Amino acid sequence: MSSPDALSLHLHLCDDLHLLALEENRFIKESQRAPEPALIERRRILLERLDESLLKLKETGTADVPADRALREKRREVVEKSRSRILQILHLQKENEQLVLRYSLGGPKPASPPSAVAAGQLQKMYERHR
Repeated sequence: MSSPDALSLHLHLCDDLHLLALEENRFIKESQRAPEPALIERRRILLERLDESLLKLKETGTADVPADRALREKRREVVEKSRSRILQILHLQKENEQLVLRYSLGGPKPASPPSAVAAGQLQKMYERHR
């Protein structure tokens, strides 16, 4: 597989992971619980494919850098898009983890603040309990 092919497949995989992270984020916000096992399994499979893609990119390496300036520029563009997408994925995953933690530790929703009590009522309550 040539380097441009490997790069374009890698970018496509990054886009798939980003869409999945968005789907997980939406699920967590709507259901206020951890993602379902099916989503987690899909993420695991995509991450395995990402590892394989990174290995292929390492194998092709920089040895076949195109001599054509336009091709080099296109390659650089795809690499930057991939990096940007991975940063977006990492940001979403961090947010998803924080949401899951908040919802798993949150328990009951915080109560509304107590209403103001008139000073006279406080005095009566105090006198009753003295």
